[in-house]
Amino acid sequence: MKEKKKSVFAKYVPYMGRKKTYMPIALVLSGTSAVISILPFYYVWKITREIFGGQLGISFENITLYAKNTFLFSLLGILFYFIALVVTHIAAFEVEIGIKKAGFKKSMNKPLGFFNTNSSGKIRKIINDGAASSHGFLAHQLPDIAGSIITPILLLIMLFVFDWRLGVACLIPILLSFFVMTRMMTKEGKSFQRRYMDALEDMGSECVEYVRAIPVVKTFGQSVKSFTRFYNSIENYKELIVAYNKMWIKPFSLYMVLVEATAFFLVPMAVLLIGRGNELGTVISDFVLYFLIAPSFGSIIIKSATFSHEKNIANEAIDRFNELFDYSEIDYPEVGEEFTSPDIEFKDVVFMYDGDKNTLNGINLKIEKGETLALVGKSGSGKTTIARLVARFWDVNSGEIKIGGQNIKAYSKETLMDNIAFVFQNNQLFKASLLENITFGNENITEKQIEEALIKSRAKEIIDGLENGLDTVVGEGGTYLSGGEMQRIALARAFLKDAPIVLLDEATAFADPENEHLIQGALLELSKGKTTIMIAHRMTSIKYADNIAVVDEGKISQYGTHEELVIKDGLYKKMWDEYQKAVSWNIKRGTT
Repeated sequence: MKEKKKSVFAKYVPYMGRKKTYMPIALVLSGTSAVISILPFYYVWKITREIFGGQLGISFENITLYAKNTFLFSLLGILFYFIALVVTHIAAFEVEIGIKKAGFKKSMNKPLGFFNTNSSGKIRKIINDGAASSHGFLAHQLPDIAGSIITPILLLIMLFVFDWRLGVACLIPILLSFFVMTRMMTKEGKSFQRRYMDALEDMGSECVEYVRAIPVVKTFGQSVKSFTRFYNSIENYKELIVAYNKMWIKPFSLYMVLVEATAFFLVPMAVLLIGRGNELGTVISDFVLYFLIAPSFGSIIIKSATFSHEKNIANEAIDRFNELFDYSEIDYPEVGEEFTSPDIEFKDVVFMYDGDKNTLNGINLKIEKGETLALVGKSGSGKTTIARLVARFWDVNSGEIKIGGQNIKAYSKETLMDNIAFVFQNNQLFKASLLENITFGNENITEKQIEEALIKSRAKEIIDGLENGLDTVVGEGGTYLSGGEMQRIALARAFLKDAPIVLLDEATAFADPENEHLIQGALLELSKGKTTIMIAHRMTSIKYADNIAVVDEGKISQYGTHEELVIKDGLYKKMWDEYQKAVSWNIKRGTT
């Protein structure tokens, strides 16, 4: 049986907390406002009837009474609508906060692999869009729902109660404008909404990455075009918006003409009725009423179209939010096994991303306590995946990974994370002081330990060169560090953690030659006595590893020490020879 689709309201209910009853209350208030707001039209009709159609003369007493009622019911309608808006705003704020809290909580509970496939810019934008769209829709559009249903029904009744002939004349442009509006609300428009959100999401994500790279862009005097993906995302967004606007120019122009054309239909009908002997005062008073009512239909149609548009945006935003976090969770035991030894073993490990072809196929590796294993191979061969599986970024599809003789699934999340240190190529620092960045996650750290970590990570000279030392704030409003300097600060954090297992993934990739030399020394220091998995493109980085595994298309094609592999025909020897050629290339001669 096909599962029934949830309404956009039902999708937001889980985030309303204790304010779930506020929405129906707001609808009742809005509906009441819609009914009350019709009454002023009736009393205006009574006033014109008194002026133009009174048989016994004009009664100023009646006119005064009708005017007071007009004012009173107008005021009451506004008051009820205002209260409805207040109620929906309170509920909308609750939903907005609820979505952000849920996004934060869900993010905290997601496996590390989730952040490998979703950039921080994308996550932040989807959470913020979900929250912002919910507020705009629930706070501003929800009160119009009841009014958009009740008001046109009451107005249609009024059209035919007072004078059906003027009612028909008034209805012609209304029906035509409604027809034009329905023609604009097509599947193409809904399809555009998804493409628009995709383009906006891509542009937002690329913008974050570009801002992070601004120091590099400014250093080399490049323009935005140097950051091709960001530039392309802007161009794609621009083309999409221009095409969409061109699509609506003619139909929306026609709609606006029809909405404002009521008088062109009412006046001829009123003249015709007067010419056929109808009482002048009655026709004029009815004409005034219909002339006032007709624009309300245009307003209602616009509100309905706006509501539909905002509903689609809100629906798309909450669907993206739910889709983002519809990511397989990793189950950890509440009380796991005790960590005994940092030796690592891969046994017939098979892994694939999202049901695609196998990324790893039958991996068997053994890394003894205190040994360093280097993983080498072409880009996309599976090196990083092997390292990240040790920390349970994802779970393997078959086979098992053991640490200390126990399957890593037997350890609690805290135990596993406490015993593994990461140093990746794109380590990020928080917008906080360097002291907070270095000691993050470590309590009761002494000044002596911090000093030792800074010396071992070769970051001491960075701190000494800053006016505020460890109290220097990193990021906007503070100090910006180079890629190599950031890596040395991240290494200081790893030294303080002092985990028995270390994962090094292209740790020198973004470092300049000077920083690379310092980082290499720090990495050797960090891996002493630790079980280490190292990934590096620079062959000198892995030359002195205890063992080297050559990864080729998801399999271990070669295994051994540098001395053993360099004399054997195979991928490692080929990579080593190419590396030697590259480093011995002479810029003057252009040859080796």
